[in-house]
Amino acid sequence: MSETTRGELDATCRCVWSGAAPEMIAYHDQEWGVPSHDDRHLFELLTLEGAQAGLSWSTILGKRQGYRRLFADFDPEAVARFDHEKIAELLADSSIVRNRLKVASAITNARAVLALREEFGSLHQFLWSCIEGAPLQHARQTAAEIPAVIPAAQALSSELKRRGFRFVGPTICYAFMQAAGMVNDHTVDCFRWRELGGEERRRKRESLPGDIPGTA
Repeated sequence: MSETTRGELDATCRCVWSGAAPEMIAYHDQEWGVPSHDDRHLFELLTLEGAQAGLSWSTILGKRQGYRRLFADFDPEAVARFDHEKIAELLADSSIVRNRLKVASAITNARAVLALREEFGSLHQFLWSCIEGAPLQHARQTAAEIPAVIPAAQALSSELKRRGFRFVGPTICYAFMQAAGMVNDHTVDCFRWRELGGEERRRKRESLPGDIPGTA
């Protein structure tokens, strides 16, 4: 990387949580908040967000390749077939979070994903139908303005739990929605907020009386 390019990169304004670690910056710049419609990727994010509970996201990113290797690259059909012997194998491998409840929930959730496919055709069709097919565009001025949960995440959590999913509380669901691009929660000073549709949302808001429904 040239000094000019490095300077331009360092000068880019990002969400404060991205920090300085290269893997966190790459995740922020390339993945977080980008609308995902790939079932494997969505299942991966849901699994990783559940695994993060009580831990830092940087810890989970450091174990991501281990998860991909041990969880069949997040193929729900393959994970749904995992048995007690496989669970024991997973819990013996330090490349993932060795928590029995979290590991078991990933298998339970894979089976729930297959049930959703029977009804909706795909996981992504079900998830995006919960927000009428388009990302919720927020305009947070600072990270402090981002709440722990929003009504859409509470509703998604309730529906997933009803369908047999585990480790899908409202806070986890909100983090998942942010990661999967169902919500644009980059702060307005972050270059990704504009790239992911925030500026368009602002223009619409300025042209209409009141707020835009569904963006709280």
